[in-house]
Amino acid sequence: MNRLIALLCFVLLTATAVRGADPVKRGLAVIDRPSAEAFVNFLACDELEGREAGWRGGRIAGEYLRSLLRSWGIRPLLDDYMQPFDACHAERQRAGQHWEVHPDSIRRLAQGVHQRLHMRNVLGMIPGKRSDEIIIVGAHYDHIGYDPMLDGDRIYNGADDNASGVSAVLQIARAFLAAGEQPERTVVFAFWDGEEKGQLGSRAFAQTFSDMDKVKAYLNFDMIGRNHDEAQPEHVVFFYTKGHPAFEQWLRTDIAKQGLRLSPDYRPWDRPVGGSDNGTFALRDIPIMWYHTDGHPDYHQPGDHAGRLNWDKIVDITKAAFLGAWRLANEPRF
Repeated sequence: MNRLIALLCFVLLTATAVRGADPVKRGLAVIDRPSAEAFVNFLACDELEGREAGWRGGRIAGEYLRSLLRSWGIRPLLDDYMQPFDACHAERQRAGQHWEVHPDSIRRLAQGVHQRLHMRNVLGMIPGKRSDEIIIVGAHYDHIGYDPMLDGDRIYNGADDNASGVSAVLQIARAFLAAGEQPERTVVFAFWDGEEKGQLGSRAFAQTFSDMDKVKAYLNFDMIGRNHDEAQPEHVVFFYTKGHPAFEQWLRTDIAKQGLRLSPDYRPWDRPVGGSDNGTFALRDIPIMWYHTDGHPDYHQPGDHAGRLNWDKIVDITKAAFLGAWRLANEPRF
């Protein structure tokens, strides 16, 4: 009985301490490994068949993300959490063609034999005190599907690419809620469809979102779960817009203060236009942060399974990124 009473007192004291902590500490307290594992294991399960954009598994993944945002009380950015869009491609025998989301390109392709995909971004938001400034935290949730002709494992599960990044966005969204304080700027949580086919989701968003001129910064995740070199398990690449050296200083400060087990490779870039959905925003001269853990042998292979992820690194990257996102949402200037 005495042990039970002691345990209950410990739980109550811990809960009181968390409630009494500052907003950042409250946010950090809800970022953990069990949540990362739960999100990634669902998104990378065989039943979702590799989450290819426009296919059944990808649509289920989108519904899952929408259900989480709704259950947490995060508001939709638009009329609904889903932002549907179409992409067209010339008939597959024509070489050198790409998927297109621009309306003019779609009209041109529609005049001949063409392919069409129906896709959906998932978009939630926490309104800021100011309505004239927005930051976006995003990751693509699609992957490359499955190949019934493969001998053996036929599913490209995409645990690292990019269920790991999606898990970070989800945890950061929940951390902003747990902080219990309205941010200065509106924070949008974006899950892009169609990245693997050419950053289609983020491109469609940028073409149609009426408040693009209010977007002050974009924070991207794409593959944050693997060890590029097993001898360096704390390695992470941090790309950022060179004209904003504060982004690097923030990360250095936060790693030291919070004791995060990360050894970033800082890579300032004049205009970070390549590699992932960050390019969509960099082309519009929107400041970028992008977390990535480098390539590995299972990139775009059926071996990209959840069991090969470094969960502790995912959690520490997510914590570091939450701190960066909090600054983006609240710093008067950057």
